[in-house]
Amino acid sequence: MSPVETDPRLTAESVTIRPLDAFRETVRVLGSKSYSNRYLALASLSGEPTVIEGALVCDDTRYLADALTRFGHVEADVDAAAERITVTPTGRPMRAPEEDVYVGAAGTPIRILIAMAGHAEGTTVLTGTARMQERPMGSLLDALPGLGVTAEAVRGNGSPPVRVTGPSFRGGSTRISGAVSSQFTSSLLINATRAERDTEIHLVDELVSKPYVDMTVAALAEMGVTVERDGYRRFAVAAGQKLRGGTVRVEPDASGMSYFLAAAAVLGGTVTLPGIGAGSHQGDVGLVAALTRMGCTADVTDDSVTLTGGDLRGIDIDMETMPDVVPTLAVVAAFAEGTTHISNIASLRIKECDRIAAVATELRKMGITVEEHADALTITGGTPHGAVIDTYDDHRIAMCFAVAGLRTPGVVIKDPGCVAKSFPTFWQKLDTLAGPTTSTL
Repeated sequence: MSPVETDPRLTAESVTIRPLDAFRETVRVLGSKSYSNRYLALASLSGEPTVIEGALVCDDTRYLADALTRFGHVEADVDAAAERITVTPTGRPMRAPEEDVYVGAAGTPIRILIAMAGHAEGTTVLTGTARMQERPMGSLLDALPGLGVTAEAVRGNGSPPVRVTGPSFRGGSTRISGAVSSQFTSSLLINATRAERDTEIHLVDELVSKPYVDMTVAALAEMGVTVERDGYRRFAVAAGQKLRGGTVRVEPDASGMSYFLAAAAVLGGTVTLPGIGAGSHQGDVGLVAALTRMGCTADVTDDSVTLTGGDLRGIDIDMETMPDVVPTLAVVAAFAEGTTHISNIASLRIKECDRIAAVATELRKMGITVEEHADALTITGGTPHGAVIDTYDDHRIAMCFAVAGLRTPGVVIKDPGCVAKSFPTFWQKLDTLAGPTTSTL
């Protein structure tokens, strides 16, 4: 068993965080979850052996690798210790699995797989956790018929379980809403690489979380496919382009590094994160600029980020392009002088939990004044006190409130194992800052 699998905190009822003083550390963060999912899906469509180095091995990527293997056209071998996923074609055609494909709470994988099932012969049913069965897929389901794919929500509510009949992904032209999730557009772009006809995707409204589509386009380019685009209104993938196999390398996860940036910010410490820098397409790198506005100092090179905490002050910030790090910034705001207003974050209502409500509830437990709006949070900084934090089966809630515990005594994180969704070594990485110990309530 790997060290990750034997970490007792992943099965503990709770973890108590021990405060620490300012630190100076270099932390190596695991690979990007978003890129790992994209490269894994593209590798399965390439028809060539592919090795994904520096891959994030977590619940989400394991679910995707298992689902791809069940279609029969590839074997996806996951090596957690080596941070490597190897995708090997079997020479068999894609066929719908006989049993339902269960993806847990993995949002990006299920959205990629809904379109991908249109390439497989037969009927595929995709489902997940109770929360996943509440998450909206209607925009994607509405767009797929324009490309030839028959897909429907089994219960007629626009959410999983979703039934897809193939092989039917021919390509063509379709229209899609970008207002709910950028993952729908990314799913179509990824799967257009296997279409027999040119594919055009027209956005009918404003696209949220634009950097994630930029990441998809960058991953396609890395693997040999060019996307023609008109800003964020039109994307086109010409048929006949060949996805390359070989080796691809995943850069560190910007969402994952956010917790260590936040730790430096609230403690006045210094953290260096190698392997990611100014050229990254990951929108969550924008947290560095946000923290500098709050009083930190940063040194960003082509291949590293270093941040040092300072006297924190509240800011007014639109975080539409980096929603996954909103909870992280909210926790930093709790320690800042003045008020922080975080806007344009309505998409957080439909994540693994309602993250706007969850952040507001848990910060209030710690004595912080929070105003919750439909698409915003207003946080008045102060002196948080200890509390038992509910995590809502949401990895990001667990990790951001662990940061609060590095400065505030008495912070207890319930269900610490939920971090395995995106960052299974999180508690071990936090140990490098000399922080947490384990206790069970």
